[in-house]
Amino acid sequence: MEQGLALLFPVFLGLLQRAQGGSLEMEPPDSVVAVSLGGSQQLTCRLACADPRNPMVQWRGLDTSLGTVRSDARSSVLSVHNASLSEAGTRVCVGSCGTDTLLRTVKLLVFAFPDQLTVSPVALVARRDQEVACTAHNVTPANPEALSLSLLLGDQELEGVQALDWDVEEEPQQGEDQLLRVTQRWLLPPLETPTSLTLHCRATMNLPGLRLSHQRAIPVLHSLNSPEPPVKTSPEATPELSSTSSSRSPGPPPRNSSSGSPGPPPGNSSNRPCRPEIHQSPAAGGLELLCQALCGPGVAVGWTQAPGGLEAYQRREAGAQAWLSVPWAGCCAEGWFQCRLDPGGQMASLYLVPEICCQTTPPALWTGSLVLGLLFLAFLAHRLRKRCRPTQ
Repeated sequence: MEQGLALLFPVFLGLLQRAQGGSLEMEPPDSVVAVSLGGSQQLTCRLACADPRNPMVQWRGLDTSLGTVRSDARSSVLSVHNASLSEAGTRVCVGSCGTDTLLRTVKLLVFAFPDQLTVSPVALVARRDQEVACTAHNVTPANPEALSLSLLLGDQELEGVQALDWDVEEEPQQGEDQLLRVTQRWLLPPLETPTSLTLHCRATMNLPGLRLSHQRAIPVLHSLNSPEPPVKTSPEATPELSSTSSSRSPGPPPRNSSSGSPGPPPGNSSNRPCRPEIHQSPAAGGLELLCQALCGPGVAVGWTQAPGGLEAYQRREAGAQAWLSVPWAGCCAEGWFQCRLDPGGQMASLYLVPEICCQTTPPALWTGSLVLGLLFLAFLAHRLRKRCRPTQ
């Protein structure tokens, strides 16, 4: 209905007499005005009329929720509060100046672009071919002309990237406004571990008179057991602001520690935040991970994440220390182990992969292999003794 009426505007305008002594001015002057979902916008239409006989100006809508209108003889102000998707559409300002009728139109575009950007996997590994996906959640519009997703190394687009697919799906509906999630997948070339530049996924919403961006850092690990670097998601708007992330030395981290520096020892008056650490050590049948915080009394740590779910592991927690047993079978599942400090909420993470857990032969298998080897040597010695026995 709205589209059909909009197509008739040129006909109506051709039939209307051109105003000899009047004009309509719009504020903002753009023919398309974007307003965020839940936001507010004010459109003002002013009539300049030299004829004093009954000047009039008024906003009209086309099958849309018009909004709140406040008018007098020379101006009409349309206010939209808590904008919903149903309020998007064309608004018409109609003015009368003597015997002349004037029309101006503006299209109100309602968009959603929250800072809800996720990447998968959460970290990449240097010197490997791998796929990465970046998803913008609860957005609209979702067409490529309005929304774009890209990979940046520093402030330049990453070279050698192959775009795989672009998926648009409906988010689970939480209100009357149906929003979308958009996922872009790429095949990446082998990456060297950056020392001064950070890899980001960037989502950009480009609308008439408006350009917004959000970024999500994607850590590139030196090796599969490198600790998880800190990741910060930062919104951006024109002028765009750079996302910040903590710098790290290019050398590999210690194998037995997690991300984050140790907190001050008990009794230390330092203002540095207390952070937990994760240490790993061999144990019967697997590995044992210890999360601890050397922060003095009144703190506690607990495990919050493990590959396959925490219920698959044996755990024990005692204040500032928490243990988690990783059996050989379960240890071969690659993924992040994470623990949290309370109060404060500081996190520590450790990435375990099959090479760490499975490269060392379990004791029972090593013993069995040794026994088989000894039996085989004894058999060979017996055969050689029979063949080399001198003839009587």
